[in-house]
Amino acid sequence: MKEHGIPAWYIDSCEKIEYMFPRAHAAAYVTSAVRTAFFKLYYPIEFYATYFSVRAADFDIELMCQGYDAIVAKLIEIEEKGFQAQPKEKAMISILEMAIEMTARGFTFKPIDLYRSHATKFTIDGDALIPPFSAIAGIGENAAKNIAASREDGDFLSVEDFQVRSKASKTIVELLAGMGCFRGLPESNQLSLF
Repeated sequence: MKEHGIPAWYIDSCEKIEYMFPRAHAAAYVTSAVRTAFFKLYYPIEFYATYFSVRAADFDIELMCQGYDAIVAKLIEIEEKGFQAQPKEKAMISILEMAIEMTARGFTFKPIDLYRSHATKFTIDGDALIPPFSAIAGIGENAAKNIAASREDGDFLSVEDFQVRSKASKTIVELLAGMGCFRGLPESNQLSLF
């Protein structure tokens, strides 16, 4: 470097700095930021559907369906814990921030729908998102795909019919029942005559 007339201050900087941020890397970050801003501005509900589909692992359906105030309260609760917050709670912070932004813009989350929820992707329903089955803690991707595939044979006759067709475990059936997915469905295919 000295042979080519590079100033001493630059040589000293190179010896102290281990990584110099290249222009191409900076350009890639700016391009990504511009794309994100474009989609957030012109296709907001599609942006949020994609964002939450990618990060559905840390999604709390019950909390998100309660709306803006509940999400803000949960975020404040986690932040007040500081270093005492569990790793799972810390992982939720970015999801909660995005959910706050989404709900502040007038969009909402709907509850899981047995017939309209996708296996792994958030579904757009007007100004709302319907969570996928895989967003429920305790339902893996394969179980979610089985549930979605089981709908192809038509409406479910009962909870028992759902369990047989979807090959869902009793735990999954209980989770879905707890979220109100089986409202109006009888427990079994047996008809009571009396």
